[in-house]
Amino acid sequence: MTYSLRIADLPSQERPRERLLSLGAKQLSSAELLAILLGTGQGKGKLSAVGLGQYILQQLSQHQRDPLDILRDISPHELMIMPGIGPAKATTILAAVELGKRVFQIRPLEKTVIESPQMAAAVLSSELMWQKNERFAVLLLDVKNRLLGTQIVTIGTATETLIHPREVFREAIKQGANRLIIAHNHPSGGLEPSPEDLESTEQLLKGGQYLGIPLLDHLILGNGNHQSIRQITNLWNLFPQGD
Repeated sequence: MTYSLRIADLPSQERPRERLLSLGAKQLSSAELLAILLGTGQGKGKLSAVGLGQYILQQLSQHQRDPLDILRDISPHELMIMPGIGPAKATTILAAVELGKRVFQIRPLEKTVIESPQMAAAVLSSELMWQKNERFAVLLLDVKNRLLGTQIVTIGTATETLIHPREVFREAIKQGANRLIIAHNHPSGGLEPSPEDLESTEQLLKGGQYLGIPLLDHLILGNGNHQSIRQITNLWNLFPQGD
């Protein structure tokens, strides 16, 4: 494989670093962001970093999957199989991926007030967002919605997890929680609640009514995003929680 065109040969307005400085990181393509990490290409004639970034994404998308989804869990060895990627470039890419995951996560201080679905999802992102199996977690809150702790309640398969209200409320009672937010992930990345998701939410809402421990929301996390079942259904009107 021969390479041509170095990144330095590009007009300044087309260089990824200059474009990031003038337009902001959000305006750059995935290949351009990879280019900034990679610097110059390697090999005869040198492929531009942008070209190398495009090549990596093309290779990762061969099996009809989102290349960024694969990149989240790729190993150094798998990256280094690709021409132009040695240990230095592989470790740079993987360090950036891991840093991105950690930046996405909020590490709340004890007694932080959970004020929105966005904040709740961010607190749980490292536990749920990028996992390959479904996980069911609970945020334990006091009467003022201050965070007492988080707990993974169950871990399922790649497609489903099973949850019973007693497992959720047992943990709440054990920790002295007054309110709850529950959440689970969809490894597929889809955020639409399944019939089973809605059924388990209804059961938990009934449990919250009976035990006097309000369920504030049920979140679905996946592929860097989240969905609040409370915001898209009328279940909380059907089963008021007194919150």
